[in-house]
Amino acid sequence: MKKFLYGIDFGTTNSALAIYDEETKEIHSTIIIPSLIYFYHQFNAGSTSNYVVGEEAITAYLNDDMKGRFIKSVKQILSRSSFTETRIHNKKYNASDLIAIILKELKDRADQLIGYDCRKAVIGRPVFFDDDDVKKDTLAQTRLNKAAEIAGFEEIRFQFEPIGAAFAYEKSLVKKENVLVADLGGGTTDFTYLVLDPEKAGSKDRKNDMMANGGIYIGGDSFDSAFMWEKGTPYFGKNTQYEATPGKVLTVPKSLFANICSWEQMNFFNGLRVQKDIEDYYYFSGNNPQFRNLITLIENNLGYSVFQSIEKTKITLTDADTATFSYHKMNIDIEEKIGLPYYEQIIAKDVDRIANYLDDFMLQNNINPENIDSLFLTGGTSMVVSIQKLFKNRFPHVNLNSGDNFKSVARGLALSGYLFGD
Repeated sequence: MKKFLYGIDFGTTNSALAIYDEETKEIHSTIIIPSLIYFYHQFNAGSTSNYVVGEEAITAYLNDDMKGRFIKSVKQILSRSSFTETRIHNKKYNASDLIAIILKELKDRADQLIGYDCRKAVIGRPVFFDDDDVKKDTLAQTRLNKAAEIAGFEEIRFQFEPIGAAFAYEKSLVKKENVLVADLGGGTTDFTYLVLDPEKAGSKDRKNDMMANGGIYIGGDSFDSAFMWEKGTPYFGKNTQYEATPGKVLTVPKSLFANICSWEQMNFFNGLRVQKDIEDYYYFSGNNPQFRNLITLIENNLGYSVFQSIEKTKITLTDADTATFSYHKMNIDIEEKIGLPYYEQIIAKDVDRIANYLDDFMLQNNINPENIDSLFLTGGTSMVVSIQKLFKNRFPHVNLNSGDNFKSVARGLALSGYLFGD
């Protein structure tokens, strides 16, 4: 019987699984799905499942008039001790339960492809789940390990995601190189500096080749949040004024709008007190139409569709000088041209944080830029023009390489079988 190993890149935005044939020592195939779960609005007791995963989650969400429970960026709750569980259709789901749903979907699809119940996996993890907090990091990996067990895996190893990307890149090399790998995903940006050598590919011991690693809790979602704050929230009444008492004009608290800039914080509006405050602001603002958009957004669970439009704007600006931020649903009308220089200004603070972290990473690990033979960038956020400029400016003498931005990590993880030591 053939032996297989899965390399799993569980990501904030997308998740990928690479199937590795341990006999032929080749990647059999790679599967990628959006890291999305949708729980139907109506609970069906006779159904085997009341949720869908991946691409189907988006379709079901729209077909269900966006009334059910849509879960995105679930990876970001891994390190949050404040999240213990959520209740959906009177059933409790903790962090591991939710993540297991995505991992099991990947496993089931892969198992069907190879006709084999594979229970062996190398799972990727960021260098830091939540910056440099050891306690949160341990919690996150424990939860991820439990999720893998729930999904049906028995032999589990973990590998840093940028190391996985490095091993995928190593397959393309013809000689030994010192490589700086940057993995820029939706939630985190991770760096690894290591020696890659095509003659050592698949070797059992690569510890001495790993010279430094580190990471920061900033990614594509941070850019989208910054864009939502700057260009989205004004359409939802960020600058709304209200008159609770005659002659005393106030502005609606800005903190209210911070909660529509992060998908995970949308649940902030579920509380009765907050909903009452919002209704009061709307009334005392004289029924401000832009503030009405906020109520429409919340009541109709439109957050994901708004962020889809923001994502589309970001993607367009990876190879164009202008893009249109366009959104038209339920009387919410947004149609605004965004120039690349302005977009770069919006995300500049987050890009600067990545740049400053990179400088510290180089300094603390005594990495001389002149000793770097090549750069390897992976992850969807690596395509953002400001990120490309950052690396080209920092390392003008070094070749900038990239692989498949959505599959490289999973493929490299699948090539990390040495972690099992057999």
